[in-house]
Amino acid sequence: MKTPLRSHQWFYGTNETGLLHRGALRSSGIDMDLYHGQPIIGIANTWAELNNCNISLREVAAQVKQGIYEAGGIPLEFPVITLGEELMKPSAMLYRNLLSMDVEENLRAYPLDGVVLLGNCDKTVPGLLMGAISANLPSIQLNAGPKKVGIHKGKRLGSGTDLWKYWDELRAGTIDQEEWENIGRSLSCGAGSCNTMGTAATMNGLLEGLGMMPLGLSTLPVDSPERSRLSKEAGKRIVEMVREDLKPSDILTLNAFKNATALLMALGGSTNAMIHLTALAGRLNISLYPDIFNKTAEAVPCIVNVQPVGTHLIDEFDEAGGIPAVLKNLEHLIDPSVQTYTGKTLGELTLTSKSLDQKIIKPLSDAISYLPPIAILTGNLAPDGAVIKVASASPELLHHSGRAVVFNSYEDMLGRIDEPDLSVDATSVLVLRNAGPKGVPGMPEWGMIPIPKKLQLKGVKDMVRISDARMSGTSFGTVILHVAPEAALGSPLALVQDGDTISIDIATRQIKLEVSDQELQTRQQQWKPAGRIHKRGYPALYIREVLQANEGCDFDFLKPKNEEELIFISPTVGRS
Repeated sequence: MKTPLRSHQWFYGTNETGLLHRGALRSSGIDMDLYHGQPIIGIANTWAELNNCNISLREVAAQVKQGIYEAGGIPLEFPVITLGEELMKPSAMLYRNLLSMDVEENLRAYPLDGVVLLGNCDKTVPGLLMGAISANLPSIQLNAGPKKVGIHKGKRLGSGTDLWKYWDELRAGTIDQEEWENIGRSLSCGAGSCNTMGTAATMNGLLEGLGMMPLGLSTLPVDSPERSRLSKEAGKRIVEMVREDLKPSDILTLNAFKNATALLMALGGSTNAMIHLTALAGRLNISLYPDIFNKTAEAVPCIVNVQPVGTHLIDEFDEAGGIPAVLKNLEHLIDPSVQTYTGKTLGELTLTSKSLDQKIIKPLSDAISYLPPIAILTGNLAPDGAVIKVASASPELLHHSGRAVVFNSYEDMLGRIDEPDLSVDATSVLVLRNAGPKGVPGMPEWGMIPIPKKLQLKGVKDMVRISDARMSGTSFGTVILHVAPEAALGSPLALVQDGDTISIDIATRQIKLEVSDQELQTRQQQWKPAGRIHKRGYPALYIREVLQANEGCDFDFLKPKNEEELIFISPTVGRS
């Protein structure tokens, strides 16, 4: 063993503390008479009845525990806050950083030598790993898998993506309320995360590419026997990692993050991943935004034919070879020599992988789209950048100028979007502001502004939409998101007025408000910030500390500024 186990400070205390600490575990049902210095492995579990995506993680935890026992370790499961994308308001994103703190402080305060992280739903995935990176103890992350596919009138339903489409049909009157409710019953098809390439599928897949999750695990069905086997093997492996002192900082190098960025583009993955990857890399003082994202997007096309970019669902993607097959197709565009949690390189793990269905996982020569799958735009409307998922946008709108129709809040948008006298046409640019990290707070997924009903009835399917919010990974359309700085800070987005011309040009990565600098300066002098309703508590802390989207929406005090701040400080172990 390279270093003494940190748990020995608790259980071999020089005073009465060692006896006390061993007694604490004995009281929890662990036979400490058999203790001889084995590694203590934490299992951080986001299971909760509040989070249907994560409801099967209890079974995963049982398999992990068995593996830890068989490898000679002692497993200790503990709960951390669960971030249920569907029920948590205003957004699970508000609490991602809190989850990371929950994980980091549990790992700091307790006698743990390594950890297995259990998540599934969107924000649980990056939140868990952000905390583990900061603690820098040996770590493996596991997920619970995608939900089964619901069927409506013979059509396989994609989570989120088909929901938004049928919602538009209900608003247009082409389906009635009874059919809408039946669609809801079909979409509620059991435990698991979205079965499209939403944020959950994207982030879990990227963890495979980062070398922190078993290869092939993320897309397996919830009840797959192979999932059980891989989870048990992860329990065994974490004990070995502790003995090897193999930590996240050894695995999550710059090249590992470059690989994950390439994988994101190839998947046609969620724009949310741009924020999460930025935050994850930021915990290690690694910068991705904008240069690495832009450079990678120029080189890596989308090759995965899964909703919302494509037509298939995650179960079909898994059967076609899943993440390992995509990585194999990318082998000349990524660094296969990076280390993974297994001790093997990524290239070694994907050596025999291949696409089993080239209609779903395509070769680079037959990509879904050769445009940059995701692009970062800059200009006077977004000085620090804005993001568009080009792969799911309408080609005819990628170079566009139109008259702004401004909504000052989500409530304002909901109240006016379907008004018959809304001054809007198909060329208009819909703008939603005050929906960013500080503005709500939490930066909810409000960016895919609905097509106004008066235009929808005329057959308009897509428009340019701009906001400082995010959108679901299951969403689609010509939607420009994550405008930084956000409007709540008095940025140029806060100064847009109805009727202003906004121009976008994806080819040159430009977004421009066609208003003179002098006029913008005048508007800036007249701008006043909105009053803050949160005077205390976590939301007030969030507003005070959260960084902008281009910095990953992490907390300023959690993001290291130098090498010294990367060091994880363990507690003094003595009387409590």
